[in-house]
Amino acid sequence: MELRKAFGATLRQVRLQKNLTQEDFALVSSRTNVSLLERGGTSPTLDKLEELCSALGIHPVSLVAACYMRKENTGDIRKFLSHVENELQLIGMSLTMEKEGRCDI
Repeated sequence: MELRKAFGATLRQVRLQKNLTQEDFALVSSRTNVSLLERGGTSPTLDKLEELCSALGIHPVSLVAACYMRKENTGDIRKFLSHVENELQLIGMSLTMEKEGRCDI
């Protein structure tokens, strides 16, 4: 599945699960833009992604992860997140966050 289509389908699924209408995003995006996103016609900026997720009440990474799980047709959450965790460790994110004093663990 194309990435934009996967994002749109995931955004729509979460919106419907939260019992929200496209109009409920009026403070962060027009109904037309939400519709375009849900149809895979465009992709959001990172700032817009954060605003949409705030309206949905979820972390942006959760929406993006669900999008990629849909795109890659995988239903194994643990395997998917384990892969992501390994990649984050490989690029040194846990060490970087600790050095910056930003690690809550």
